[in-house]
Amino acid sequence: MAVPKKKTSKSVRNMRRSHHALSVKAHGECSNCGEQKRPHHVCDSCGHYDGRQVFAPGAEAKASEE
Repeated sequence: MAVPKKKTSKSVRNMRRSHHALSVKAHGECSNCGEQKRPHHVCDSCGHYDGRQVFAPGAEAKASEE
């Protein structure tokens, strides 16, 4: 079994982990209602995508209740 020959210092350990941070997700403004939404996704508040109505905003909540 492999065992480290020297102790890894806090500085080296933390520099290695510098790339492990979470990135911020991209958001844009919905062209229909102005709410924030993910790019290339249907708007959750109004149900529009690419200039057309994909689903009614209240229809999703009703479908999950049934």
